[in-house]
Amino acid sequence: MRHLRSLGSLEHYQTFCGTINFGTFVAAFLCDTYFGRYKTLSVAVIACFLGSFVILLTAAVPQLHPAACGTAADSICNGPSGGQIAFLLMGLGFLDKAAILTPEDKLQPDGKPADPWKLCTMQQVEEVKCIVRVLPIWFASSIYYLTITQQMTYPVFQALQSDRRLGSGGFVIPAATYVVFLMTGMTVFIVVYDRVLVPTMRRITGLDTGITLLQRIGTGIFFATASLVVAGFVEERRRTFALTKPTLGMAPRKGEISSMSAMWLIPQLSLAGVAEAFAAIGQMEFYYKQFPENMRSFAGSIFYVGGGVSSYLGSFLIATVHRTTQNSSGGNWLAEDLNKGRLDLFYFMIAGILAVNFAYFLVMSRWYRYKGSDDEVTTYETNENIIKQQDKNVA
Repeated sequence: MRHLRSLGSLEHYQTFCGTINFGTFVAAFLCDTYFGRYKTLSVAVIACFLGSFVILLTAAVPQLHPAACGTAADSICNGPSGGQIAFLLMGLGFLDKAAILTPEDKLQPDGKPADPWKLCTMQQVEEVKCIVRVLPIWFASSIYYLTITQQMTYPVFQALQSDRRLGSGGFVIPAATYVVFLMTGMTVFIVVYDRVLVPTMRRITGLDTGITLLQRIGTGIFFATASLVVAGFVEERRRTFALTKPTLGMAPRKGEISSMSAMWLIPQLSLAGVAEAFAAIGQMEFYYKQFPENMRSFAGSIFYVGGGVSSYLGSFLIATVHRTTQNSSGGNWLAEDLNKGRLDLFYFMIAGILAVNFAYFLVMSRWYRYKGSDDEVTTYETNENIIKQQDKNVA
């Protein structure tokens, strides 16, 4: 985001991510309902090219750039106009009654209901039940993504005001590079999980997957919460160093650079990567297995829709915290200069939200019945017998 303050760039970034994630929902609906997978992929390739081309134009066309900033640290920077930002964004049980035949229901000669909104097949009812059961799990699982949205953005600003020197040769690691440790942590842990943890847990639990899918998602939510707690303590340390010890100069349009090494950001990013390995992969597998077979594309998209919800929620939290604290006696938590703000408290606040969400997830997981479980089969057979008896009575 050119010439935007950190707060504005975060809001636009998370809104952008939320918008493109919601696009998968539309594509999945069209794929399952009208086009099929091959045609959808063909359209997706063209859409990706056009989106990338539009984003390229925002960097290549001078008219789409805001005015250049001055070189002085306190110089005024004119932000992008609304039109320029808009151009960038252009690149982006009670259900059983429905299956019971009553005297008022009319059938066509081929046996199909005349009004499918009033009379449904048992399969359709069970599919709706399946979706309804998944939704509470989806909501709880989606909130964990708040960790990822924060760990992909604010650590860059933390690194800008930390010691990024590597060795004695004077090489300075770019601030945005530190985010790669999140992906590295996820990649490494996936191998450890598949090769070490799953075989070990399989011998203990007797399950082929080692642990259940909901246990995997719950573990990811726990690590996501732990990542934010660690991030809060690391930011508190960085800020203390900046305020009490000699600094390393000034970051342009930011503030003084703390003498704390930016390597201290690696633990929180690695924990976020471990959370992603547990929760993200667990969610995608969970939705794919628990949704009806004729909604597999929708099942694949609902994970990204959850990420979109978290991105919008993250943008809302940033804006709300900024407006609430900017005139408070304790100062703005999300100040442009992190040394004057309290980013650590912001991290702790989101960790608290995730802790409450984790408790909610545990309750919903306890209540959830997997598709094809003994309880569900028994319920299905019971409902089927009731409907057959109802058919006899109507006849």
